[in-house]
Amino acid sequence: MAHPATPILDRIAGPADLHALSDAQLALLAKEVRAEVISVVSETGGHLGSSLGVVELAVAIHAVFDTPRDKLIWDVGHQCYPHKILTGRRDRMRSLRQGGGISGFTKRSESEYDPFGAAHSSTSISAALGFAVARDLGMPTGEAIAVIGDGSITAGMAYEAMNNAGDMHKRLFVILNDNDMSIAPPVGAMSRYLNQLNNGAPFAALRAAAEGIEASLPGPLRDGARRARQLITGIPGGGTLFEELGFTYIGPIDGHDMAQVLATLRTARARATGPVMIHALTVKGKGYPPAEHALDKYHGVGRFDVESGTQAKSKSNAPSYTGVFGTALANAAALDTRIVAVTAAMPSGTGVDIMAAKFPARVFDVGIAEQHGVTFAAAMAAAGLRPFVAIYSTFLQRGYDQIVHDVALQGLPVRFAIDRAGLVGQDGATHAGAFDVGFLADLPGMVVMAAGDEADLVHMVATAAAYDDGPIAFRYPRGEGRGVEVPSPGEILPIGKGRVLRQGDDLALLSFGAHLGECLIAADLLEADGISVTVADARFAKPLDTDLITQLVRHHKAVITVEQGSAGGFAAQVLHYLANSGGFDRGAVVRTLTLPDRFIEQASPAAMYLDAGMTAQDIRLLAQTTLQAATA
Repeated sequence: MAHPATPILDRIAGPADLHALSDAQLALLAKEVRAEVISVVSETGGHLGSSLGVVELAVAIHAVFDTPRDKLIWDVGHQCYPHKILTGRRDRMRSLRQGGGISGFTKRSESEYDPFGAAHSSTSISAALGFAVARDLGMPTGEAIAVIGDGSITAGMAYEAMNNAGDMHKRLFVILNDNDMSIAPPVGAMSRYLNQLNNGAPFAALRAAAEGIEASLPGPLRDGARRARQLITGIPGGGTLFEELGFTYIGPIDGHDMAQVLATLRTARARATGPVMIHALTVKGKGYPPAEHALDKYHGVGRFDVESGTQAKSKSNAPSYTGVFGTALANAAALDTRIVAVTAAMPSGTGVDIMAAKFPARVFDVGIAEQHGVTFAAAMAAAGLRPFVAIYSTFLQRGYDQIVHDVALQGLPVRFAIDRAGLVGQDGATHAGAFDVGFLADLPGMVVMAAGDEADLVHMVATAAAYDDGPIAFRYPRGEGRGVEVPSPGEILPIGKGRVLRQGDDLALLSFGAHLGECLIAADLLEADGISVTVADARFAKPLDTDLITQLVRHHKAVITVEQGSAGGFAAQVLHYLANSGGFDRGAVVRTLTLPDRFIEQASPAAMYLDAGMTAQDIRLLAQTTLQAATA
């Protein structure tokens, strides 16, 4: 595939080279960067729409500010591809999101131009304030600039940071990248508030809307800005929400008008004495019609053809776990009007959009607000509804206090559907679902399940729907299932009971979750070695099937637990039981196979599990050495 002609970009080794360009050249550079982003992502896949929306902002920020001394923080970081192209990583961009390649998010270990790593939302303003305080306490850092999207700014953490920054009156710059389109359409009152600001006045009248800064503008612009302030607030001389939090508010401005963006940034940098909020309106997918016209604005794409925008489709032999969950939940909701669903800005990512299409009044997208979503569901459970909270494992971490205090402590029957359990591939360590079993199974009264295959997932949806005695959670991975027949409806599983899929005499593999398939492959390999293997699926980390565990230990020379999670999860529960019940006093040698005590870098899921030492061959080798220890 021919790469686009980029004569100006070809002369850019780093942000310092932008300082010598004219405004007209910077506008041309933005066009070249946009073409480069499209070319790169067409080959690698990734977050296209969000990156295309910030091209002018990225060029202008690096032209006006002095990075890396000035600290530029991209909230979430999924929109950072133009930034990476401009900061000395262009030659590596075609390794984006691949094993050993460039991360799809900002990453401190990757470049000095990434001062703060991110892949979860709403952290940037807190980080910018931290850099600003460090600067004022004598650390060798300059300005602090945070770029945060209209979806990310719905999260409470952003307002905690703004309230603190306004109270401290620290000089920092927050650029609100308002494309009115996070992964799913932004929801709630904040989205409506931003839309009101957007619709208040035309761009021409909105070069700046803050007193103090508007005074430095030429007369006609200054008068227009003053009128814009009145149109925005509806109260002559009044302030916006951001101003009430202590920020000087500028905008809205056209985030794709290079002259307007440059003028605003230069004026703000020259005049600011405290925190500044610059409200930039952008278009997700800007400059690439297939992305602009797509419903999801090409938020996350696979490889695609640049001319047509057609994305390459991977061959699938089995339905995805997410799709299986979404269908099972919708089917359960059709039978029980008490079932409701909560998601945090990820209706399609979690599969609850399937239920939403049938029962929209019973599906609630709370925005990027996991803490609120959990407590919201807890109250619905207290009122007699049957809420399912569908959140990725890595994002559920953000709502942990609410799980403990608002759900578990009160024994409320909230159902947690935990997608993206285990290693997830190209998003890397930031999105890996490694810790949920550990942080849930230690809570009194919590039931914790993991699906061994997609049929088991359907059963767990039915089990959770029928369970009213307290909180219950079930986890499942990203990607395809094992290809087993999917039942409908699912069966209600006996709580705390596992199953034996294969009976042997020498060694037992006790699987918890979706590594069941690898255990079965390993069992075939071991049988070929002359080792007779039992394969059991625990299904529950809490309560444990203690009868099953006791029988496995009693009747085998060795037992190995296997799980797609960190140490401290399922295996820890098994070891505690065996230690306290006398299971180690005699009988089998027990070993555990978990994710190692380190973060696993991005690659394909298969390559990540190879790196983690968790393939079927790894299980085979561990089984052989464990049996040797048992017979020594």
